[in-house]
Formats: sequence, C-alpha cells, structure tokens
Amino acid sequence: MPSLKKTSGLPEGPAAPDGARGSTFPTVAPTRRDEVAAAGSELIGGRYGRHSLPGSGPAGGQFTPVRVVALVAIGMFALGMVQKLPCYNWAWFRGTTSQYTHACYSDIPHLFAGRGFSEGLVPYFDRLPGDIPFLEYPVLTGLFMEVAAWLTPGGEIQEREQAYWLINSGLLMACAAVLAVCVARTHRHRPWDGLLVALAPAVALTATINWDLLAVALTAAAILMWARSRPLAAGVLLGLAVAAKFYPVLLLWPLLLLCRRAGTWRAFGTAALGAVGSWLVVNLPVMLLAPDGWKQFYLFSRARNVDFGSVWLLVSQRGGQTIPPERANLYALLLLALAAGGIAWLAFTAPRRPRLAQLAFLTVAAFVLVNKVYSPQYVLWLVPLAVLARPRWRDFLIWQSCEVMYYLGVWMHLAFTGSGNKQGLPLDGYHFAIVLHLLGTLYLCAVVVRDVLAPEKDPVRRDGSDDPSGGVLDGAPDVFVAGRAARPARHAAPAPENGEPEPLVTWGTPGAEGSRG
Repeated sequence: MPSLKKTSGLPEGPAAPDGARGSTFPTVAPTRRDEVAAAGSELIGGRYGRHSLPGSGPAGGQFTPVRVVALVAIGMFALGMVQKLPCYNWAWFRGTTSQYTHACYSDIPHLFAGRGFSEGLVPYFDRLPGDIPFLEYPVLTGLFMEVAAWLTPGGEIQEREQAYWLINSGLLMACAAVLAVCVARTHRHRPWDGLLVALAPAVALTATINWDLLAVALTAAAILMWARSRPLAAGVLLGLAVAAKFYPVLLLWPLLLLCRRAGTWRAFGTAALGAVGSWLVVNLPVMLLAPDGWKQFYLFSRARNVDFGSVWLLVSQRGGQTIPPERANLYALLLLALAAGGIAWLAFTAPRRPRLAQLAFLTVAAFVLVNKVYSPQYVLWLVPLAVLARPRWRDFLIWQSCEVMYYLGVWMHLAFTGSGNKQGLPLDGYHFAIVLHLLGTLYLCAVVVRDVLAPEKDPVRRDGSDDPSGGVLDGAPDVFVAGRAARPARHAAPAPENGEPEPLVTWGTPGAEGSRG
C-alpha cells in the first residue's frame, strides 16, 4: 500500500495564512477557503490578512488564534446565561409554562431541591423521596453537582437555587473554554476551526440546561491527547468522560477500527486500559460502598420511557401506539449495532483510511439518532466532533439551524401541553421540529460519509495532510483493508520498483485552493 503524508506541526513563530515561511502546513484561515466564513468576516473588517497575523500589531502576539477562540467561547457562554435571565429572575419559580415560553428552562435549579442537595443529602448514599430513590447521574457528574452544592450559600430556597445555577454556570463556563481550546488545538494547522464551537448557537442555548458540558470537555481533551500521540493520557481522560456521561465510551469503537486498519494495537490497548482504569478509580468506591445508589443511573436509563425528541416518540405518536421501554431498548440496540457494522465497513473499505473525527462523529450521531430520548443539550455531544469531522461553515450552520429550531420547538410544545392547549406549539408542529433535528443530523452524516469515500472533498485533507487528530494513526501505513481499498485501481499509485522509495499519496497541494468540498 502507498504511504500517506504525516501531518506536520506548525512552524515556530507566526505563520502567514495559507502559505508563509516555507511551512508545508501553514495555518489555515477559513475566510480564505470558506465562502460562508469569508462573507461573515465582512462584519468585522473582511478576510484574514497580513494585518491580523498572530504576533503582529500593538497586541504583540497576545491575541493568538487559541486565545481568541477561548475568549469568544466565554463571551457566547455569557450571552447564553443572559438568555436565561427571565427564568433566573422569576420563571423557574412561578407559573407552569413561563420557563417554556421564554425558552430558558434548566434542570440545574430544579434538581438542587429535587435531588436533595438543598438538604445536604449525599448523592448515591442517601435515599431520596419520590419515584427515583437515588441520584440518576453518573458518579463524576454527581461529584460535580455536589461540589457546586458545597459552594452554594445559605438563605431562602429560591435564592439558593439561583446561586446554585450561577455556581454551576461558572464551572460549566470553564468547561466550555476548555472545550473550545481543545478543539482549536487538535488540528495543529487549523486553530480557527475552534470558532465553530465557540460561536455555535446551540452551545450557547443549551450549555446550562444540564451538566453535559463536563463530559464533552473531557472527551475533547481526550481527542486532543490522542492527536498528540499520548494514548495513555487520552484513555484516562476518556474514562473520566465516561464516568461523567455514558456516550464517550462509543469512541472506543472508531479507535478500534482505525487501529485495526493501521495495525497500531499497542496504542489502542494503552488507551483502552487507561480508560478502564480511570473509570474504575472514580466508580469503584461508590460501587463498593453504595451499590444501590451507583446502579441507579443504569437502572433509570434502561427503564426510562420513550421521551422527547426521539424517533421512537415520533413513531409511537404518529402510529397511535406506545412503544414500551424494553422494546425501544431492543430496537435502538439493533439499529446501533447495524450502524456500527456500517461504520466498520466504511473504515476498512474507504479508499483512504478515514480520519478519527469522522468515524467518531458518525458513531455518536448514530447513537443520538436511535436513542429513545433526545434532550436539547445532547447536541453538545456532537458539536466538537462535527467541527473536527467537517469544518465547513455552510454545513455546520445548516445543522445548527435545525438544532435551534428543535430547541425552540420542544419548549413551545411543553408550553402547549402545560397550558391546556392554549399557547405554544401543537403536536404536529413538534413532530416537524423532531423531523428537522433528524434530517439536520442525517445531512451532516451524509456529508461526512461522502468525505470518507471521496477524500479529495475533505476540507481537512485539501493541503495533503492525513489525519491531524489521528496521533499514531497519522500517516501510518495500512495493514488491513477490504473491498475496493484492497483492490485499488492500477492508475491510483504506481508500484515501486526495486530500491525505489514508496510513493506518497497526496490529496491536495499545500496553499492551493483545490476542491472546496
């Protein structure tokens, strides 16, 4: 098999956009390669040019791309907090539908009292009144919630709930900054892609609904460590992410597939052992000392009914027949297994080994699409993976538009049902919002699959790089392929003669425009 070009790091010092200082992989400026980004840049002075080089001008290099991305992420997070002001001031505490009509609902203040934090109950150890006997969140998320409760001052219950939300928001803002920085640094020569995460409207709207940002930030950090060829650190961070939310465990599947194709078993084994070890460090004490409380998350997930946003809710309501949770679990598992098989076929038969971010996005997207519940904040799971898999503003904004419409649709529908059908979005309108969410995610999946099957359309590979987030996979030769990949066309790459070096496969020229994908 022909070898692939390994992605190089950035040169020392500032690099001009799209080709300066003789670097093979100069810093990619989206405004020079992406029509949508270029059009949007007119609001702030136009395309990236020599006057905006990092390290030049009065700022003296203080506003590097990563720092700009972090500041924008913090600013957008703050705007999301401002959007929650009607609820913070009164709607969480008065009326049944005001928090829905203002689209500012959050689980955080409600669970402060609802899960015993206001009374000083210890998660997993102290039994709760009501239908849910113990906290139904993974252990690391429960610790996060408990730490925020320790920092919450006393006073009236409403004031404490407001303070609890503010403290959690401050901690989650740090997670948002970490997330944006990790994405910006994962592809060494594409730091400006982090702006897609920082400016994502769905992130600003959903960041403080729940605690998902903790797991999302840890997952992004794990991908960054893998991209830096540090599989043990990547595994440890991935295990911590799984201890905060279950979905990151899915990333082991694309890692397994790609390491199988490249033959890098040692790196995969190191990452997997690191993930299991860190997960056990967090979970084992609670498993041994409070087994009933520890099991609650898994029991709740298994017994949970078909809920808002899922394709199964759409099917059951349109068909007029409720799908029991056991059957929904089975259907979802079968469809996820089918999707995993399709992703495996894609990993082994693609003409060029897929990038890690591409398969990771497809795997988590498949889980989101077939799951029996889709809470609005679940979009956070996909945002960093979508940015790394398909860093194109047009496709990203199409998907984000669908997600924002769903975000508004679910709250308006809850207002409709809570007001006795007097205001809000009726059932048919909510079903349309679900379909928008499904179609938007499927659209992005289709574009990513196209990039895998036609690597010349992949915007990340236009400059000839292989897999900037692949770590040990980046530039590694294949040792196992199937289908068309095992029988390449004779004109694809000439066979090397005796003593001749193996040819490089390049899918773009550094600094050239190439295919716009």
